[in-house]
Amino acid sequence: MKDTFSIVTTLDPDFVVVTRRSMFSGIDNALVLPLSLWAFRAGMEAWNHGSLVQEAFPTLTPAEREFLQTGATPDEWNRSFNFGNED
Repeated sequence: MKDTFSIVTTLDPDFVVVTRRSMFSGIDNALVLPLSLWAFRAGMEAWNHGSLVQEAFPTLTPAEREFLQTGATPDEWNRSFNFGNED
């Protein structure tokens, strides 16, 4: 579901706030991405037409691209898979 995003531009034209429902928790998470709205839309167009997410959004970090794919923030990912808690 690459098209289930709610985008809100911030005061700075070089950043977008993307809201996506986490496929792990069902919670709506928001993340600020260092992309203009134009760059975000161009990346989404490429991704929706078959580009890999890392090709469509080469300037984003792996964690930011994971958020686009799953809606999980880095903190939620770590909690869901118990990373860093080797008890």
